[in-house]
This record gives sequence, structure tokens and C-alpha cells, in this order.
Amino acid sequence: MNYNDELNIDKVEFGDMPPQAFMLGLLSAFDNRFQASADKFFRDITWKQFFAIICIELCKEAPTIIELSEIMGSSHQNVKQILLKLEKKGFVAMIPDEHDKRKQRIVLTEQCMEYCEKNSKHSKEVIYKIFDGIDEEQLLTAISIIMKMERNISEL
Repeated sequence: MNYNDELNIDKVEFGDMPPQAFMLGLLSAFDNRFQASADKFFRDITWKQFFAIICIELCKEAPTIIELSEIMGSSHQNVKQILLKLEKKGFVAMIPDEHDKRKQRIVLTEQCMEYCEKNSKHSKEVIYKIFDGIDEEQLLTAISIIMKMERNISEL
């Protein structure tokens, strides 16, 4: 595959780059472009802050910072900084764990839930636009590949 032709890029020369290296670069570049685009979309919060909210929402019980860090695939320090900013904006609260007062559990506030509800429709429209022209089989294949890559990373 000629990556330059596929991407219509003439400012770089990919040459005989192996597809694995190209895929990692493509994912990294996509992540950067998506984050910049999402940061403009949300305005009040960053994409990483919104991603933290999504991850908290998906948890069966209010997560600790360590648990949330594992789910987000980020360091404890980075997640702590994200949470402090969200707490300052009134989107999350950190409460002591019922069984172990040394642990703090992260909960979403009513203000956060209202914000998510207000932005839900437009957010879904953006997601569907990003995946326009990609059928379910292609999407499931991509998900399977990335999940396998995730498992391989954990074995490093």
C-alpha cells in the first residue's frame, strides 16, 4: 500500500514503512486531531475531562482514582489533575469510601449530569459523522484489532 497516495500527502515520505508502524502513527495522529476537535466542541471542558466523565459513568460503582486511571489508560497523576479541574468546575465530587476512609470515590454531580444531557444529542451526531461510511463489520474488525493491541501492550 502506498500510504502517500492513500492519504494524499506530499509533505512526508513514508517509503517502505511497515504497516504496524504506520498504524501506530495513524492512531496517534488521529487521537491528536480528534482531541483538538473535541476540545473545540465541548468548550467548557476538554475531551480528556469528558472522557473521564464517560468512564466514571460506565463504572458499576463510584471508582477510586486508581481504578479510573486503569480504565482510562492513564497515569494516576494525570487522572488526578483531570479530576481536580472537574471538581473545581463542579462536575465531580470526591467522597470518602464507606469501608476505607483512606480511599476517595469519584461521583458525578447533578451539574455534570445536566451538562451531559444538554450536549448528548449533538455529541451523538458528531460520533455518527466520524464513522460515516464505515459499516458495522468494518467497525467490529477495527475494535477487535485495537483490543488485541491493548492486550499485547499489557504483556510488554
